[in-house]
Amino acid sequence: MIQLHHGGVTLHGGVPTPAEAAVPAAREKTMAYQILRRHDTPAGDGLLHLTFDSLISHDITYVGVIQTAKASGMTEFPVPYVLTNCHNSLCAVGGTINEDDHVFGLSAAIKYGGDYVPANQAVIHQYAREMMSGCGRMILGSDSHTRYGALGTMGVGEGGPEIVKQLLKNTYDIAAPEVILVWLTGQPPCGVGPHDVAIALCGAVYKNGFVKNKVLEFAGPAVSRLPMDYRIGIDVMTTETTCLTSVWCTDDDTKAYLAKHGRADDYRELKPADVTYYDGLVYVDLSTVKPMIALPFHPSNAFEIDELNANLGDILREVEKEAARLTEGKDIEFSLTDKITPKGLQVQQGIIAGCAGGTYTNVMAAAHILKGAQCGQGEFTLDVYPSSQPVFMDLLAKGAISDLMATGAIVKTAFCGPCFGAGDTPANNALSIRHATRNFPNREGSKPGAGQLSAVALMDARSIAATAANGGILTSAEKYADNYEVPEYNYDDSSYRARIYNGFGKAEPEDKLIYGPNIKDWPEQEALAQNILLRVCSKIMDKVTTTDELIPSGETSSYRSNPLGLAEFTLSRRDPGYVQRAKDVRALEKARLAGEAQSDEALKNALGKVKNILPEVDEKTIEIGSVIYCVKPGDGSAREQAASCQRVLGGLANICSEYATKRYRSNVMNWGMLPFQMEGEPNFEVGDYVFVPGIRATLDGELTDIAAWAVRADGSVDQVKLAIADMTPEERAIVKAGCLINYNRAKAGL
Repeated sequence: MIQLHHGGVTLHGGVPTPAEAAVPAAREKTMAYQILRRHDTPAGDGLLHLTFDSLISHDITYVGVIQTAKASGMTEFPVPYVLTNCHNSLCAVGGTINEDDHVFGLSAAIKYGGDYVPANQAVIHQYAREMMSGCGRMILGSDSHTRYGALGTMGVGEGGPEIVKQLLKNTYDIAAPEVILVWLTGQPPCGVGPHDVAIALCGAVYKNGFVKNKVLEFAGPAVSRLPMDYRIGIDVMTTETTCLTSVWCTDDDTKAYLAKHGRADDYRELKPADVTYYDGLVYVDLSTVKPMIALPFHPSNAFEIDELNANLGDILREVEKEAARLTEGKDIEFSLTDKITPKGLQVQQGIIAGCAGGTYTNVMAAAHILKGAQCGQGEFTLDVYPSSQPVFMDLLAKGAISDLMATGAIVKTAFCGPCFGAGDTPANNALSIRHATRNFPNREGSKPGAGQLSAVALMDARSIAATAANGGILTSAEKYADNYEVPEYNYDDSSYRARIYNGFGKAEPEDKLIYGPNIKDWPEQEALAQNILLRVCSKIMDKVTTTDELIPSGETSSYRSNPLGLAEFTLSRRDPGYVQRAKDVRALEKARLAGEAQSDEALKNALGKVKNILPEVDEKTIEIGSVIYCVKPGDGSAREQAASCQRVLGGLANICSEYATKRYRSNVMNWGMLPFQMEGEPNFEVGDYVFVPGIRATLDGELTDIAAWAVRADGSVDQVKLAIADMTPEERAIVKAGCLINYNRAKAGL
């Protein structure tokens, strides 16, 4: 059972009790604030200005980070910065471009003094746990699942520009966050794994926004009963709650984990003070958690497996309705109810992978359940990806790999592909069950625009193994569970010592970056003009728009080092017409900058209406750009490309009801776009214009009531009330400059 307490809570004498009033001084006694204050450089403005102990990026993001930092004047990595290669797309589009990026990454590590982890050595977050974590540390990563709280390390996942700020010795600036106590009691029953707890947690807090942009602090008597891998498995999924970061109490198990990985000195005890105030409480009785499934198309779409199996038709028909809504009536074959058989729900694929599923304990537990069984000769397949080479080596030594292979499972090396749509894409109309992080629409790699749609449900490795043992019929791990105790893990880092380049503090500035033919510099961006005229190039009325819809993951990520090449895929799986519309607007702005007469009739008509609204305005001061409207954009990945692709196509703004995550909104601003919000239904359509006068001056003052006008294609004009949530002085300056690169270059006198 998970219960939420929406008011303040005081933890006193190891007992959480409702608090009648906020106690800010006692909030400082949380583990979170003990860490935050040590990393803060106070500026007297009420914000936190954080400096991180280390940074980490994978190969979808590090090329863009380095290109941005280089253009901004960086000459050396000032803190440890690790470049991993777990998101390589396996040359999905052919050619050399994926390995070219890896060669570039190694050359950057040598030139600037970084660490480089070659492909297939480890997924990004497993490497961070093994080699970078430490109690009281903070790590910033350009991947949304940067979560190391179970090891006493506060990990924050943000877009590449925030990494750049740290590389330039600037700070990560945020309002002081609220802290939510996650109080763990009880003990998980046999067959219940960490993903079951995580899915239950997401189901309880995501839709109501209970922990959005807050810090989750895990404590309670059950913490010490959970092995480290179990804690890690819950913690990594806190990203899907939309919290800012997380931290757990540390104990002897934490100490043993760090010591095993050669970092005994990085341990210190973390616990709340005797009297600690929290802004809310999530009470979790682990003994009541059952094997869970998160049905398509979100980790919060949570059901007990037993509940689903008892109501297959009713529940699956609701998912089919959501699929029809997402595909907007396109003629796409998709059904889940067609998989209901007399034996139960037939699944087509199982995957255990990535930072969530591929841990030693998960794979050992799955191998134990499957030992002596077979996956069968039918359509069901099972793939297992251990999370790192050291994990793989011990699984080999323990015989788990042989046991899995004997069942018909396919064992592969460390790779994040199944988590971002670049590996093991299921067949059209297939259902895949995965111990992975996300099951958003098209996250598995399907392309609805091309008539392809499959679906992913999230499950724990133990229930996936039970399903495999039952021939692919959806099965709870409780059916196979026993009191199996996972043998102690033996860590061997010889594979790392043999292949990983450790260059921090050993920069070679005379060395050159090695550019493959696909690696391109960021296009130059103009500073924000006094007035802006925005053509609406997409309008998406879904409840939530994920970053995977804004810029698809999967094989498109092969173009990650080519800003304009990647931008060709913007909104391609959601609104295929967007790219051309945005290009058309960009061409209009280029003509304006060149002093050419505008030939576009719709634009000329809109400018005429603008003259009526503001007669004194000079057309030369009106910047023309594109804008998208989404109800709630930005759930999911930290990949900055969701914003940068809009920008390089001429985007000047987003308009929405609210932003799903801080990281996407930050990316929007760092790429020089305005993060507008509005209440109610938008009174404009695709092809209409939105005129915002005096926006540059507006950024110097209050942002709660920004006058704007919708100029419609039919010639009618209507006022639009826009607003922007709080922006820091630096964020305002970045948007005015046109993007972070412009801001940094001006700051450095370049």
